[in-house]
Amino acid sequence: MTYASHRPETPAPHPAPAPWGERAERSDLVIILLIGLYVAYSFATWPLVPALIGPHPVLLEIVGSSTLAEVTVGAHSRLGELPLWAAIALGVPSTMMFDWVFWWAGRRWGDRALHTLLGRDTSARGAARREVRIVRLERWAGRFGPAAVVLAYYLPLPSLLIYVAAGLSGMRLRTFLLLDLLGTLLWVAPIVVLGYAIGKPAVDVVDRLEHYSVFLTIAVVVVVIGLRRWRSHRGVS
Repeated sequence: MTYASHRPETPAPHPAPAPWGERAERSDLVIILLIGLYVAYSFATWPLVPALIGPHPVLLEIVGSSTLAEVTVGAHSRLGELPLWAAIALGVPSTMMFDWVFWWAGRRWGDRALHTLLGRDTSARGAARREVRIVRLERWAGRFGPAAVVLAYYLPLPSLLIYVAAGLSGMRLRTFLLLDLLGTLLWVAPIVVLGYAIGKPAVDVVDRLEHYSVFLTIAVVVVVIGLRRWRSHRGVS
C-alpha cells in the first residue's frame, strides 16, 4: 500500500484563503481549535521540564512527553522504582496525543492542509519553496507508504506533515492509530532504555540540575519567546 495524492484534477491557480475553502463547517472549526490547543499545550509544557524533571519525572513524562523525562524515568526504573515496561508505556500517550488531529486535517482538507502548515507566503519565491517541500513530502510518503507513519520520528521530515499525508492518502483512522502507536513505541522505548542503561549517574545529574530549576525555567521561557519573535519577524520580512 502506498500513499496516493488527492490533488484536485483542476487545481486553482491560487491557494484558497483558508484550508476549508470559502466556508468553514463545524468539523473545520474543531480541527482548527484542536491544532490551536496543540500549540498552546506544547508551549505550556516546555517550562515544566526544569521544574518537574527532578522531583516528578514520571509526572513530566505523562504530561509533557519530554525526552529528558523519558531518560530520567528509565534511569529510575534501573533503580527499581518502577518496571521498565511501565517507564516506556507512560511516555506513549502524551507523545501521540495530537497526532490524529493532523491525520484528520489531511483527511478533510487534502493538500490544502499541507499548504497551511507550511505557511501562507503568497510570493513567487515562497510558493515555489512550499511546492518543493510538498513534492518532497509526497515522494517520501509514496516511497515508504504506511511505513512512513511508523518511521515518522526518524525520517528527515516533520512528523506532523507525515501524519497529514497519511490522512490525505485515504488511510483509515484505525490503521493510522495502530501504525502511530508502533512508531511512537519505536521512538520512546530506545530513549527510556538509554536512561535504564545509564542508571544512577543520570539521576544524579538531574538532581544537580534541580537546584537551578528556577533559572532554567526562566531561560526556557525567554528562549520560547525569542524564537516566536524571530519566526514572526522572519515571516514578515
